[in-house]
Amino acid sequence: MSPEEKPPPSRSRGNRTPLQPPAPARGRQRSGLLTEICTPIRTEPFQERYSLSPGRELGRGKFAVVRKCVQKDTEKEFAAKFMRKRRKGQDCRMEIIHEIAVLELAQCNVWVINLHEVYETATEMVLVLEYAAGGEIFNQCVAEREDAFKEKDVKRLMRQILEGVSFLHRNNVVHLDLKPQNILLSNESPLGDIKIVDFGLSRIMKNSEELREIMGTPEYVAPEILSYDPISTATDMWSIGVLAYVMLTGISPFLGNDKQETFLNISQMNISYSEEDFDLLSESAVDFIKTLLVKKPEERATAEECLQHPWLAQTDIPDLACRIKSAEEEAFTVPQEGYDSTSESSTDAEKTEDSVVTEELIVVASYTLGQCRQSEKEKITEQKAISKRFKFEEPLLQEIPGEFIY
Repeated sequence: MSPEEKPPPSRSRGNRTPLQPPAPARGRQRSGLLTEICTPIRTEPFQERYSLSPGRELGRGKFAVVRKCVQKDTEKEFAAKFMRKRRKGQDCRMEIIHEIAVLELAQCNVWVINLHEVYETATEMVLVLEYAAGGEIFNQCVAEREDAFKEKDVKRLMRQILEGVSFLHRNNVVHLDLKPQNILLSNESPLGDIKIVDFGLSRIMKNSEELREIMGTPEYVAPEILSYDPISTATDMWSIGVLAYVMLTGISPFLGNDKQETFLNISQMNISYSEEDFDLLSESAVDFIKTLLVKKPEERATAEECLQHPWLAQTDIPDLACRIKSAEEEAFTVPQEGYDSTSESSTDAEKTEDSVVTEELIVVASYTLGQCRQSEKEKITEQKAISKRFKFEEPLLQEIPGEFIY
């Protein structure tokens, strides 16, 4: 049984949180935001029932932090997302209510993170979520080639991502911030299943209204976002195309030295499908990406169409084993590293730089949200540009100046 075949949750059960003004039927109003929830909001102290686990945070943004926690009576692990209600001087409780409502809507889908409980204090709301022990798929995207995702792994995970997104789209939800940091894994080793998280930018689409907003994460935003054209489910599909490119190659296809260059690369479709970047991938995988990274939204494949694409429909990759064997036989003469998103070749000297430097800079990448695997040339000669190449930590919220709109 597919995840979406289970009956959707009834929106009449539980306690409804009253909001002003009164929420309209089914809660689908107010510029794409849902305004009704069924989950009871607890007001007792969060730490009466949960203890925060020591160690580093699971994630952090400008207005939220995610910590691992343990329910005291059951000893079950969860992820607690602490969200500030006031942001930049504005009351953003309604946006948090919307995120809760989307999680409720998707609670019957196994590929979307499950919401357990909600707490509220005077200054913040706490979403107690399913704990995904494998962390972000971003960690595998920035790994060295031998430790990165294999194509068969990406195929399996991409099917799950598309099944989850297809469910959202059928329910008129667009995520608008699909990226490696918002796709978690249930387990790291063996490689688990995906969980889609962070619906803070998501919106409800209605046929009778056009939605135009500038938001998303720079490397993953679709061209229609930059040109301020209507948003649609196709906007998510562009992001999935970028996501597939990153998962398969470790390279962020449109990333520039700054936001302006990144936006130019997107609007001008500056993208490479060079043999060096895709040397061990099947032609079908490249074709899959090309069906999504299309400038006109109406020409992009839908989630359902992607699930029928030969790359995901086939059970194996006929010619890949031979190509891998050939590459391994030539390993002593052909270096297997040297990924570069800005050029198609590197010198042998550049490809044999000290491995200690490689390890150090990959650690830097794993704690940031910018470019993935880099060439040795970039690592050695462009260290001063690291702060630019790894700085896109937050999604856009109506902050692109007019001169960046194309």
